[in-house]
Amino acid sequence: MANDPQRDELLERLARRIVDLRLTAPAILFLEAYKPLAFLGTQLFWITQPFLSLVFNSDDVRELALLMQDDTSTEALLARLEALR
Repeated sequence: MANDPQRDELLERLARRIVDLRLTAPAILFLEAYKPLAFLGTQLFWITQPFLSLVFNSDDVRELALLMQDDTSTEALLARLEALR
């Protein structure tokens, strides 16, 4: 999943959305703090996926859950947020 164009597109959309909402600093802080708890956070995300799908696109929610499982995706999102800052 490291160089997947679909993953990169999702990361780009997510990063741009965070920047547009002016939540870059809180997102970076959360992602840095999230790293040690990635497994637990991902499990919680999978549990809440049905509820999140009511508000967000269910395919995006599933893809985001898969991204959260991958450490390289977290690092890529952090790098993209830093670049867009």
